[in-house]
Amino acid sequence: MIPRIYIPGDSGALALGAEKVAKAIAKELADRGVEAKIVRNGSRGAYFLEPMVEVATANGRVAYGPVKPSDVKSLFDSGFLTGGHHKRWLGAPDKIPFLARQTRLTFARCGVTNPLSLDHYKAHGGLKGLQNAVAMAPADIVSQVTESGLRGRGGAGFPTGIKWKTVLDTTADRKYIVCNADEGDSGTFADRMIMEGDPFVLIEGMAIAGIATGATKGFIYIRSEYPHAVAAMRKAVETARRNGVLGVSVMGSPNTFDMEVRVGAGAYVCGEETSLLDSLEGKRGQVRAKPPLPAHKGLFGKPTVINNVISLASVPVIMDKGAAFYKDFGMGRSRGTIPIQIAGNVKYPGLYEAAFGMTLGEIVDDIGGGTATGRPVKAVQVGGPLGAYFPRALFDTPFDYESFAAKDGLIGHAGIVVFDDTADMLKQARFAMEFCSIESCGKCTPCRIGSTRGVEVLDRLAQNIEPEKQIALVTDLCNTMKFGSLCALGGFTPYPVMSALNHFPDDFRPTPVAEAAE
Repeated sequence: MIPRIYIPGDSGALALGAEKVAKAIAKELADRGVEAKIVRNGSRGAYFLEPMVEVATANGRVAYGPVKPSDVKSLFDSGFLTGGHHKRWLGAPDKIPFLARQTRLTFARCGVTNPLSLDHYKAHGGLKGLQNAVAMAPADIVSQVTESGLRGRGGAGFPTGIKWKTVLDTTADRKYIVCNADEGDSGTFADRMIMEGDPFVLIEGMAIAGIATGATKGFIYIRSEYPHAVAAMRKAVETARRNGVLGVSVMGSPNTFDMEVRVGAGAYVCGEETSLLDSLEGKRGQVRAKPPLPAHKGLFGKPTVINNVISLASVPVIMDKGAAFYKDFGMGRSRGTIPIQIAGNVKYPGLYEAAFGMTLGEIVDDIGGGTATGRPVKAVQVGGPLGAYFPRALFDTPFDYESFAAKDGLIGHAGIVVFDDTADMLKQARFAMEFCSIESCGKCTPCRIGSTRGVEVLDRLAQNIEPEKQIALVTDLCNTMKFGSLCALGGFTPYPVMSALNHFPDDFRPTPVAEAAE
């Protein structure tokens, strides 16, 4: 049997040197005259172990990591092609504690299969959901997705089934499925991991959505900063089309569904669904007023389903295993699993898929291992640049939509960024306002002007100019932005600002110069 060596080719692993490792292994194979097949898979998401190289042996896969090019010669000397021991030896990948504790439904194949092999995809359970869907009535598919309790994983948490039913029930000569892959939140990389590590699951999810709603065309809107994801998705779409998964007859059924990849132009606001639609239509990305909802009048004025990558990638397992299976995971109204992305100043960064319900403390301390610097955790921002900062006092909060909303926070795209006790929360609040002012589409006054004035107010506060007056002013500004903005960019910017102010008040009251001198 020719040995198989798996080396991640996704951008996260590439950023950590995977390409150099792959070249070093290829050279070592050639120098030694050894025949082996190198497979560029996706990452499993344990980025603190990347580049993680795996070898398929008679006793299963054996992992080594993090591997440096300088380790390659000694790896071969240690017999790594047959799972030999080495200082980088990690054993069976699914026994590594970070991976073993996860509940992988959406990410079951990530890091396991060759991302661009449809045969690999099928061999690991792919297309079963779509096979079931083509044999069902559209309303029954929608009913199953609704029953599963799946909610939008892009941030809003809106029930996916209700969105689909609205489009199904709307009469039109043409309908669309739009996948929002404009993953712009800080500390998030789940969408990118799926597109680069298991692109066919997204294609399958979109095809199911098309059959369920009567849509015949789909678009994946990918941010321009993701060239590897764009390339992977384009190749996967072409392969799916060539093999009858997409086209005039989806898997030999009477259903028609095709799709294409579109690249964004770098605007954060295009992650908002109506702004994304404007961009897809070739216009400047600006937020639209609602109503009409995109489900009634979306892309090119037609009924449109807009779902996030993870929402659509979660559909195949629901259609394969059933609504009850998926609904069995989670708590309250938050059902299924959520890919938590742990980043920032943290010891074990990576993607951790688990059922809703773990506490924030478990995620940061147990799974993330605390800070990389070894200093105390001061704050954790959940939900991207518009998410609230949670202090350690709130670490008992369960990770689900309602629990976070009750504490004036949001899960968003489930990105977690950890900060140690050296973080200045006044600077973090200022960053939120500045980010909003730069990224605002400019359509509504509270967002456009409010964020600009917010930066000025926080700068005066940093200079200790009438601090109490500035705090009252920024609080009033945040209230106006929260309730007066047209979309979540201006509406959610107050979350990081006010949470920083409320939970870390000492950072907002600089020590007067005279007192400091004493």
